[in-house]
Amino acid sequence: MKVGLLGHGVVGGGVRKIIDDGLTWEVRELEVKKILVRDASECIDPRTTLNADEILNDPEIDVIVECMGGLEPAHTYVRKALENGKYVVTSNKKMLATYCSELFDAARKNNVTVHYEAACGGGIPWMASLDRTRRVDDIISFRGIFNGTTNYILERMSREHSSFAEKLQEAQKLGYAEQDPSDDIDGHDVRYKVSLSCVKAFDTLQNIEDIAVFGIRNIREEDLAWCARNNLACKLLGSGEYYGDCISAYVMPVFLDNEDVFADIPLNFNAIESNSLTLGRAMFVGQGAGSLPTAHAVVQNIIDIVKNQDPEINDKHPVPVDNSRHEGCYYIRTADPSAFAGIKAEDISDTALLSRKVSLQEIVRLANQAEDDTLFIAEVRK
Repeated sequence: MKVGLLGHGVVGGGVRKIIDDGLTWEVRELEVKKILVRDASECIDPRTTLNADEILNDPEIDVIVECMGGLEPAHTYVRKALENGKYVVTSNKKMLATYCSELFDAARKNNVTVHYEAACGGGIPWMASLDRTRRVDDIISFRGIFNGTTNYILERMSREHSSFAEKLQEAQKLGYAEQDPSDDIDGHDVRYKVSLSCVKAFDTLQNIEDIAVFGIRNIREEDLAWCARNNLACKLLGSGEYYGDCISAYVMPVFLDNEDVFADIPLNFNAIESNSLTLGRAMFVGQGAGSLPTAHAVVQNIIDIVKNQDPEINDKHPVPVDNSRHEGCYYIRTADPSAFAGIKAEDISDTALLSRKVSLQEIVRLANQAEDDTLFIAEVRK
């Protein structure tokens, strides 16, 4: 099967290497025919081109692998590939989560499929696990550490009693965080992954803007000190819960009991857990990013296509996100505690309080109303 690569960076370069090396008979059935690069300086391989149409319109190419990142031109190229009757494998979580419904429709109309194992969890076979579980079971919920950057920052802050700014800078030096880390620390990276996990786990389509997001940009040492005094660990979790007529979907810091399985996930690792009716809880831990782990997931999807193993079990249905269905107690630190007086259970300090049990939807409403740039909120699960 001939493959066209859109992008030859960290992930695309890894895909090309795995296929060229051909370490297994399955991989040796694949061939990278053409590679789209950004500029002439990258044209060091005879297969490279600066013209996407040479790949998208090539009748010999069966599969388009999109590893460009960003919304455009990735979205336009993927749409055209599907309309040309080509299978698509993508690692681009932001693009796919944003245009999921449109691209799935285009694939269905042209009798091809979109595969996206690498878009969520990197090298962890998270999507494949959901597919296997769904063959015999209904998934009730999932939760996980979907972002290694924030996990690294939180763990190092907790262990070393250091500041957020210091650990963010350290993560950037190690290559775990981008120079603009906003998508990671503000929770948007996890939001895209939660959306795609809902697609796979629940057969649902949703507006990603409806997924509630609280990041860790404003976390302080005092928040983690309270966490430690109460024998809790802080993790940024993405979660989805299925209620039949709606889902609850959200991203937020969570203060977990130290006995919780997620409490000890180290450094930049990812860990994701599904909960289903007969299998119960099933968890995966591993590297959620990086060239070869992510490329490994891409190549697995290409082999799925070769073997005619379609991962999409059922049609996808738009359902609303209703975060009033999820209730919890919340640690809230704010410049204006009076804004949250109506849900207060106890004071923690002059600027921090613990809420009574309340819906996440109410927390979102009050947070938006407070308009506090220093606000930090975490769910407390003892």
